[in-house]
Amino acid sequence: MITDIPQFLFLDRDGVINTRIPGDYIRSVEMCVLEDGVLDALKILRPLFQRIVVVTNQAGIGKGLMSENDLNQVHHYLQEQFTAHEARVDGFYHCPNLAADNAPCRKPNIGMGIMAQSDFPEIDFAQAWMVGDSNSDIEFGQRLGMKTALITGKIGEMKSVKADMEVLSLLDFALYIFSNKK
Repeated sequence: MITDIPQFLFLDRDGVINTRIPGDYIRSVEMCVLEDGVLDALKILRPLFQRIVVVTNQAGIGKGLMSENDLNQVHHYLQEQFTAHEARVDGFYHCPNLAADNAPCRKPNIGMGIMAQSDFPEIDFAQAWMVGDSNSDIEFGQRLGMKTALITGKIGEMKSVKADMEVLSLLDFALYIFSNKK
């Protein structure tokens, strides 16, 4: 049983909160489909963490396939869905750059974590979880000294980076944290 669960939660978006579209980007609210159990997961997690933030690479902006406004509309929609289920998040952070840019904000670089900590100075990375579905998510969390959880999906696909734990979904993570929280 874990007796010292970190107080801050960082979540990737695509593949964790909403369904990832292989080879494409969530460019509009109409394309945004929540993963099964996400609203229940966030409702469970909300009272267990002091801050919950979303960190997401959004190269579709850098490629000109969507605008910052398109992204803001998607995030506004998500926040409305969360709030309606007592499951709000404290902030959304994104990096619009392409992978080739190697921008400081693009995961696995730590820029979005630093931005979140700037907005919420109480964030202590040593007291945080990063939950994501890709190597770059886990590397991001590890570079900041967070505990990491890899969402492996329905097929339990393996990644090359070793996370502290692997779960099938955000709901599975939430149930684990809930059952082990003091």
